[in-house]
Amino acid sequence: MRMMALIIFIALLLVSDFYSWFGLHTSLQLSNLTLFHISYAATSLISWLGMGLIIVAFSKTHMTQPVWLNLIFGLAFSLIVAKLIMGSFFLIEDVLRGFVWLFQTVANFRTAELTSRSFFWGISALSLGGFLALFLNYGVIYGKYHYKVHKQTLYFNDLPDAFHGFKIVQLSDLHLGTFDNAKKVARGLKKAQEQEPDLLVFTGDMVNNYAYEALPYINDIKKLKAPFGKYTIMGNHDYGSYARWKDEQENTENLKQLHQIEKEMGLTWLNNQHVALTKDSDTIYLIGVENWGLPPFPQYGQLDSAVQGIPDGSFSVLLSHDPTHWRQQVIEFGKHIHLTLSGHTHGMQFGFELGKLRWSPVKYKYAEWAGLYETAGKYLNVNRGFGHIGYPGRAGIRPEITVIELQKR
Repeated sequence: MRMMALIIFIALLLVSDFYSWFGLHTSLQLSNLTLFHISYAATSLISWLGMGLIIVAFSKTHMTQPVWLNLIFGLAFSLIVAKLIMGSFFLIEDVLRGFVWLFQTVANFRTAELTSRSFFWGISALSLGGFLALFLNYGVIYGKYHYKVHKQTLYFNDLPDAFHGFKIVQLSDLHLGTFDNAKKVARGLKKAQEQEPDLLVFTGDMVNNYAYEALPYINDIKKLKAPFGKYTIMGNHDYGSYARWKDEQENTENLKQLHQIEKEMGLTWLNNQHVALTKDSDTIYLIGVENWGLPPFPQYGQLDSAVQGIPDGSFSVLLSHDPTHWRQQVIEFGKHIHLTLSGHTHGMQFGFELGKLRWSPVKYKYAEWAGLYETAGKYLNVNRGFGHIGYPGRAGIRPEITVIELQKR
């Protein structure tokens, strides 16, 4: 099944590559066709050789990829995406031309001539494809380390008095194995510390698959301080489910190693558990569950078990990696959970945010994909992620550090 999907995918890319070439060739009315053919062939060669190199490199090693490999990946990926877009443009134009031809043929009771390609359409396709290629490469070179602090202040009638002004800093989806510059990662973590958190939480996907991905960053995360502690939960990648293991025991040992590393970082792992946070004579509860998502993602989270022992009417904050958990279970859950902190979506690492105007393709899969949401007095914050995976960059959706301040209304 995977091989067939790969064959279909490669065939689609080849067709889009040819279709883009043919569309540009027939619409732009170029005077120097030789130069055009050589230039286009060069971009195709770069993109396909680049993708081939990436496949070989990732199959040979599980270690962090070097800068040069990510740059090649970014360039190859951006060229392929650009040609997919251009090919789609020309396909739409051909469908429209076909409709015009059919209408004229039927209306005139004779075979009409097919209209020629539009120069404007060709320029539009080339401009959009070129812009996307540049935008995606910007995300690889600069965007993935362009950290942004998102601040939210939430007001609650039943927040215990002692926790008025309590500050939670959330990091999510670090994917430590994909970074290619440890100094820039440290700079981002330092920026999180500068927010002076009372509580620091990590909402899953610390690594891509392998525990040792986190080894270079033990000291950086260990340096982070918060008076009420540092807590972490499991994300779908932390289980190592996307790796090939010799046997189940090897996978289990990897998971144990990850938990040991997180312990060395000073993190407390909440595995379908809760912890009481007490200040003066007041208490709030921090709940952490394992990953719970819609298929094909695992549903290991056990909210019922995690809240056992929490008194009714208590103020509580839930850490749950996948935001779909909130709408599927948390909103209608028996106990009132005031705030849920999630990640997982990454904002797809691609899109735009201009004030309240924002868009990413991931919105068509996740109703809650970035930022703050509220239903019936229950809040969800979806962190856009600190790291990246797959596409080695962030174009328009910056890596996020979330700061949430709790206020007594």
